[in-house]
Amino acid sequence: MVRRVLSLTSGRLAVAVLVLIALLTVCGPWLAPHDPLAVSGDTLAPASGAHWLGTDYLGRDVLSRLLDGSRVSVLGSLEVALTALVVGAVPGILSVYSGRVFEWLTLRLADTLVALPFLLFAIAVIALLGNGITQAMLVTGALVSPLFYRVARAATLAVARAPYVEAAIVSGASIGWVVRRHVWAKVLPPIAVALAQTVGVGFVIVSSLTFLGIGVQPPAPTWGGLLASDLNYLSHQPWAPAAPALLIMVTVWACNLLADAIRDVSGEAGRALVAGRAARSRRTGSSAVPVGGSR
Repeated sequence: MVRRVLSLTSGRLAVAVLVLIALLTVCGPWLAPHDPLAVSGDTLAPASGAHWLGTDYLGRDVLSRLLDGSRVSVLGSLEVALTALVVGAVPGILSVYSGRVFEWLTLRLADTLVALPFLLFAIAVIALLGNGITQAMLVTGALVSPLFYRVARAATLAVARAPYVEAAIVSGASIGWVVRRHVWAKVLPPIAVALAQTVGVGFVIVSSLTFLGIGVQPPAPTWGGLLASDLNYLSHQPWAPAAPALLIMVTVWACNLLADAIRDVSGEAGRALVAGRAARSRRTGSSAVPVGGSR
């Protein structure tokens, strides 16, 4: 699947952007030219050689805070996606094989989680457990998990009635073996699409919470927190919100673009697309060889 995704221009572009964001997450604190928490008297300074993106209302270097804040934003979105994957996909697959009681319970639980407003529920949990990004992301991931539950359940139902799966069960194969051998390969592509989309949703959730000052204790930098602080000084620096807003938009766009690329190359349609491109490439290469080129 990775090769087929990279065969698309959109897939290569999405992977390149996400790799760049990952590098910012890993190396951002070391690439920061200044201490992101150090204040100075040079407040609301414009972009210059010393401060490439200027300074904020406390004289802190904006570029350094952007680079240092990328870690919280990226790790928070991954926590949302991975929590939703584990909480949603595993029960979604097991609901097809674990009996009607388990199926009914998980379906009702998924319906209940869908009905809850995850942002307000995350705020309520933070009020009870303390202002921390980890518990907020875990709760939010659980509330987003019905997406993975429904995707995994639908994909498993499509495979469960296949003759080779029924033959394996009749011959005495365990449910775990059937899931590992036959079901997982069919469920993986739609789950990969949902995972890429959920990472983008996680970025929006993390940015929304930190924009409201929830989940991270100030003065810790985050992209959402920088966006909120910049909005208070638009009369002095109208361009200031552009950098954090652009980073959030580009990251979410790359996640959605990757999800579209995975969807395009999955299944029979994806294999036909890649095979058609390979055939066109071979025809183009053969037409470029001159006739009678050999002596």
